[in-house]
Amino acid sequence: MTAAHMLAAAIDPVARAVVNQIPGAALGVVTTAGDRAVVALGQAQREPHPAPMQRGTWFDLASLTKVLFTTPTILRLAARGRIALDDRLTVAIPDLRQYNPEAMERRLTFRQCLSHQTHLPAVEPLYTYGQDPSTLRAFILQRVWQEGPPVYSDINFMLLGIAIERLTGCPLGEQPLPSGLTFRPDPAETAATERCTWRGRVMRGEVHDENAFALGGAAGHAGLFGTIDGLLDVAQGLLRDVEPGLAGIRMRQTATRTLGWEARHEGWSGGDACSDETIGHTGFTGTGLWIDFRRGVAWSLLTNRVHPTRHRDTGIGELRRRVGDLIVGGAT
Repeated sequence: MTAAHMLAAAIDPVARAVVNQIPGAALGVVTTAGDRAVVALGQAQREPHPAPMQRGTWFDLASLTKVLFTTPTILRLAARGRIALDDRLTVAIPDLRQYNPEAMERRLTFRQCLSHQTHLPAVEPLYTYGQDPSTLRAFILQRVWQEGPPVYSDINFMLLGIAIERLTGCPLGEQPLPSGLTFRPDPAETAATERCTWRGRVMRGEVHDENAFALGGAAGHAGLFGTIDGLLDVAQGLLRDVEPGLAGIRMRQTATRTLGWEARHEGWSGGDACSDETIGHTGFTGTGLWIDFRRGVAWSLLTNRVHPTRHRDTGIGELRRRVGDLIVGGAT
């Protein structure tokens, strides 16, 4: 089955969602062989003035930053011998909880953070403590975090982002990126996200995530922007040849997670039709990428579902699962 046929099988629910629930979307499919099909629907922005969605529209990828930037950067640093995955974060961040040598945070490893197996909370409104990036980074490192069970945590990846800056000597916003990914998109070519009450404007070309914004726009958990073809390029590269250093993205660390990525499990975002060799990830703004290695197909659904507000039901969860089932059904 061609990429065009798989795309055609999944386009109807996306088109209906664009009419009834979300402003716009880009949907794309790619195979190991490089067969590719893409469609852009609806509007990149509704207010303060309308703008059409284009194939080259940049999307705020939100938590896809974790798997498209932070995870591969950490894994490549490990492959080069700069760190080991089971090293403690203090190898790169010796001042982490520096006033308490026995603090739990000082025992956290890179592997634990990548697979979300720490005591750190899911999210914290850190931006309410101030917007000076350097001071906010110091606050994250010295914060006494409440102990809890392992959860999917932005804080894990904030720490990994700080580790990357320390190990490379380069701010995250200046790190090299492949074509189709950027921390600084052209606002005029970017899908709008929320009308933010804190910042007093519709966010377009600026990161939606408040904590990433306060950290300077680029952080380990959010801040990356991408086009539909940029994401499909990454997926195609992984389908063709997962470089040795990135092999961990396919190896389950828990029943539901690999290093960085989510692994296929019952009820997950990629649908039920994909193989057990499928990984994926989503972003709060309405983005997602899934890669089925056994079937040799990957797909991405990018939406601006938080525009103009996050405070409504857009049905994005069910839409993602439906799209996945239709695409993989078309591939079999």
